[in-house]
Amino acid sequence: MDKRNRLIAIGLIGVGCLMIFGKWIGFFSVVALLFLLLGIYRTTSGKVKQGYKLLGIGAVLLLLDHLLLVLGICLISLGMFFVKSKRLQRGKGFMQKQSFSSRFDWDLSPWVMRSLSAWHVLGEADVDLSLAMAEDKETVMLFQGVFGDMDLHLSEDYGVEIEAFVLFGSIEFGSHRDTGMMNRLNWRSANYDTSEHKVKFNISYLMGDLDVRIS
Repeated sequence: MDKRNRLIAIGLIGVGCLMIFGKWIGFFSVVALLFLLLGIYRTTSGKVKQGYKLLGIGAVLLLLDHLLLVLGICLISLGMFFVKSKRLQRGKGFMQKQSFSSRFDWDLSPWVMRSLSAWHVLGEADVDLSLAMAEDKETVMLFQGVFGDMDLHLSEDYGVEIEAFVLFGSIEFGSHRDTGMMNRLNWRSANYDTSEHKVKFNISYLMGDLDVRIS
């Protein structure tokens, strides 16, 4: 029954997309939509890596056929990023980065943790808080973009708050994993209010994979 419901849901999504974007849809768009729907189905069925490959193929085909549409989506995402960054960082000192592709390897050696707002089309981040050295009592880290893959390793040394949203993909927290569409995570550690150092993560991707581990 679950499999049947997933197929019905994906079918309804496909029909809705055709109704909304019908006048812009050509051959490549139809093929891209099929790849995207199949990718969503694979991720919800547990075949996450295969699903991501299909989603990637669909996204590339869509990019080739609708460059202006994809560019518009990126610009909307970037505009929302600036608004969110200003709201979350509250005017205090922080680093802001925008790039097509970025990678953060903060799991290999001790690193200095500063408030950060990062936007990218393609991004990958490995963050280990057990290796972090905080500069401030409260650190805000905003990661937003189109495609993202993030591994977050938490530590009891910090009070942590996470607000995450992945439109297509998966969010794994401990032993629980949500895959498919519109995945959300809102979580605050039990020691957040009493911790000397606090970290707030705000993560948002159109397509992505977030893996949160608790030490």
